[in-house]
Amino acid sequence: PVRPDDASISNLVGISLVMKDLRAKIARAAAEDSVSILLRGETGTGKEVVARAIHSLSRRKDGPFVPINCAAVPESLAESEFFGNTKSAFTGAAMRKGCFRAADRGSLFLDEIGDMSPSLQPRLFRVLSEREVTPLGSDQAIAVDFRLIAATNQPLWNDSQTSTFRKELFSRIAQFQIDIPPLRE
Repeated sequence: PVRPDDASISNLVGISLVMKDLRAKIARAAAEDSVSILLRGETGTGKEVVARAIHSLSRRKDGPFVPINCAAVPESLAESEFFGNTKSAFTGAAMRKGCFRAADRGSLFLDEIGDMSPSLQPRLFRVLSEREVTPLGSDQAIAVDFRLIAATNQPLWNDSQTSTFRKELFSRIAQFQIDIPPLRE
């Protein structure tokens, strides 16, 4: 079993009760391999540090840790970046695995998932539901085995009509939630 004082989470600085609680949540999340994790916290609170700690404490620690900043992926390249593509997918295309296949047997960290295009959200939901991905230019689905860790600094979904994040995707990525305390705490 993973202990909350394991050396893998030594990058988390602080001995306060809040930090001890955070370490315990990280240890519990690492042990729950079949659930997706949503990290919530202000910018600069160390969401990627927490994601890496979860990965390094999990049974997937020997697999890849693939970080993707959703806000930094241009809309025109997003499908290829996430789902991959074949050489014949578009003019000048080189074969690309995509982040889901790159994270196979490891962890995929989608940072700032709230900035993901609404048009990609249904495809992400399908990958998470079916555990397979179909690259652009292919009609063959490829099985993938990864743990999703997502992070955001904004509320992703609410009951209002103005929410751009899909409710079903939120429920899929937020099976285990960790609120990372702001540094002032």
